[in-house]
Amino acid sequence: MKALKVTLKRSLAGKPEKQRKVIHALGLRKINQSIVHKDTLSIRGMIHKTSHLVEVREVEE
Repeated sequence: MKALKVTLKRSLAGKPEKQRKVIHALGLRKINQSIVHKDTLSIRGMIHKTSHLVEVREVEE
């Protein structure tokens, strides 16, 4: 099954509270921290909302 490796690349300082909550829901807390998530529609939607803050790579699980 495919998975997505999501890495926080930009700071959350000055960003709207809604975007901060999405980043925290993805499990990201610090810059350059990476988390692997299953490739689901809900995760894809969260990434789309914060695409300017994160970097995404597909990995094999």
